[in-house]
Amino acid sequence: MKINNIGPSGINPYKRQMNKLDAAASTQNKKADKVEISSTAKEMQQLSQVSVQRQQKVEELKLQVENGTYKLNPKETAKSIINFYHNK
Repeated sequence: MKINNIGPSGINPYKRQMNKLDAAASTQNKKADKVEISSTAKEMQQLSQVSVQRQQKVEELKLQVENGTYKLNPKETAKSIINFYHNK
């Protein structure tokens, strides 16, 4: 008759498995969730406030167009278009 696993490791073969599970659980418990807001995200939050003001202006212009009270200045429009494409 042949006897394998002589010594303390052969007494309880499941103990090694349990030790591995305990070690994995303890490392998982040590990790904590962490949230960091980047500077880019902070800038985007500030831009959203600008977009609210812009949206209000768009709504105001929309009402003026619907009422027929919006007056277009062709020289200013042309100047803005030229500046837009010239600065690119």
